[in-house]
Amino acid sequence: SLSELDSLRLTGEAGDKIRQVTERATLFRITSNAMINACRDFLALAQTHSKRWQKALQAEREQRVRLEEALEQLAKQHNHLERAFRGAAQAHAIVDNTGATGPRKGEASDEDDDNEFFDAMEEAPEFITVPADPQFHKRSSSNASGLNSDMCADDQSLNEEPLTMNQESPSQELVPLKKRRTHIPDKPNYSLNLWSIMKNCIGKDLSKIPMPVNFNEPISMLQRLSEDLEYHELLDKAAKCHSSLEQMCYVVAFCVSAYSTTVYRTGKPFNPLLGETFELDRQRESGYRSLCEQVSHHPPAAAHHAISDRGWTLRQEITVASKFRGKYLSIMPLGTIHAIFEKSNNHYTWKKVTTTVHNIIVGKLWIDQSGEIDIVNHTTGDRCHLKFAPYSYFSRDVARKVTGVVMDKAGKAHYVLSGTWDEKMEFSRVMQSSRGGENGTEGKQKTVYQTLKARELWKRNPLP
Repeated sequence: SLSELDSLRLTGEAGDKIRQVTERATLFRITSNAMINACRDFLALAQTHSKRWQKALQAEREQRVRLEEALEQLAKQHNHLERAFRGAAQAHAIVDNTGATGPRKGEASDEDDDNEFFDAMEEAPEFITVPADPQFHKRSSSNASGLNSDMCADDQSLNEEPLTMNQESPSQELVPLKKRRTHIPDKPNYSLNLWSIMKNCIGKDLSKIPMPVNFNEPISMLQRLSEDLEYHELLDKAAKCHSSLEQMCYVVAFCVSAYSTTVYRTGKPFNPLLGETFELDRQRESGYRSLCEQVSHHPPAAAHHAISDRGWTLRQEITVASKFRGKYLSIMPLGTIHAIFEKSNNHYTWKKVTTTVHNIIVGKLWIDQSGEIDIVNHTTGDRCHLKFAPYSYFSRDVARKVTGVVMDKAGKAHYVLSGTWDEKMEFSRVMQSSRGGENGTEGKQKTVYQTLKARELWKRNPLP
């Protein structure tokens, strides 16, 4: 229509008006085409990402359903505990009203709030040594005492065969053969009323809580501490490194590897006696020897020293502080770990992160590691800031995630480490770093690193 009007020979103001309208129509046509193209691109992008959005929405729905089920189960268990507690209180009230003035002999007194537990004396005034009487220690198949037969059954099974061999050939000497066990004894399946034990312990230190034996692992804390050396080959590789920054990466991986089996180990090790020691000799197989000693009883503290003929020495002192909060138990190691390498004379120190045991009263026990630590090379000034991300039900990150950045003395980043503390760790060399989010607040500043392809640094061994 505008073209037809333009073809008419009009003069004066009518022609100027028609030209202005034509220019505006052309501009409108260009803008409309641009908008159509943008809408077409948006439609294509929305169709591409709609499937991913649907999957994310479905995952959120499933998470909500699981959370609702967990809350419902927790509410039922809490209600059951309340009813059991009320029933027990009523039963005690009835017993009190019938004239029972106190607990009779032989009755369990775990429910008494005034009970106080004392440790045995660490320094006895004197020791009395009584020689063994053969009458009570001889092993005979006609022993009718149930208690003695149970206690001596294992000793009989171990000593019957050597005795027979000595009777047949007295001149033959038995050479003891060091044979390591392939599995630990099965855990007794005893029912535990943890609430009756733990209800009076909220807020107390772990070392002050009397725990049932069935709650423990069949090893001492000194043995558990020696398990930090399971991935000693990382220190062997670190001792061969020429670069202190690359050596730092292996030390960080060794630090993380100490937590690799804690996700499956919910039992508590036994508290060692004061002065108890544990030696682990792997010089022939792996080149190192380790010695642990319990140096304090209250608070419990252990000293650990390991030396390797492959060029490294490790020592640590571990003091544990803990708090029971009803739903979870937090264990905070307070000691420092030292690693020294002979060839480079590099001296590294770091601490352990906080271990949290969840579902103490209700549900299945599970363990999480969380916190931030710094691994420092005191010889060169290199540093690695390592972060153990706490588990979050609503987080989309990988569970048990660990991240860290290795920096030199000047603060320049050289390696980025990432992985999980129960599976593996990888490291990447930093080529370039840029800082983003400069808005005046330090918490919102984020550094972006451009790295080379990641390489595997450590991987968990298959569990026995």
